[in-house]
Amino acid sequence: MRLANSNDIPALQQLIALSVRGLSKGYYTDAQIESAIKYIFGVDTQLVKDGTYYLTEKDGVITGCGGWSKRNTLYGGDQHKAVEDPLLDPSKDAARIRAFFVHPGYARQGIGRKLINTCEDAAQANGFSTMELGATLPGVPLYEALGYTAVERIDAPLPDGEVLGIVRMRKELSVKW
Repeated sequence: MRLANSNDIPALQQLIALSVRGLSKGYYTDAQIESAIKYIFGVDTQLVKDGTYYLTEKDGVITGCGGWSKRNTLYGGDQHKAVEDPLLDPSKDAARIRAFFVHPGYARQGIGRKLINTCEDAAQANGFSTMELGATLPGVPLYEALGYTAVERIDAPLPDGEVLGIVRMRKELSVKW
């Protein structure tokens, strides 16, 4: 695992599309999947600039990516927002778990768990005691297994008329001694 850098962005965009197409079947329609790749899912370069976006590799293949954010956006890549996010206040706001995607050929091998643990530790080291995320439907079981609870269902309308179901989830971090 390592921090992503700007040179990784094209490969990460490919991984994200591969992940969504491979792991979202049965949760979303093909039209929802393609619309979400176009309008929501992608790299948020602010996370890369902030040094809070990680990737995992095995034998030269990027197997997963994900990060945490000290900014307001709950989900979505660069194409989903127009301006830089305002910073969150760790004393009252929850840090965000953002843009988690795993290569379908490496799913269910602990990559997501490893990335989440790294992000939670980093957010906690930066003063946050609560995490929040916008989960895709295929991601909900992983996040539940890691102690996140559903707060609300969001039906995100997309510009082409499709609607993507997302679940806002939250977790209080344990105090580490």
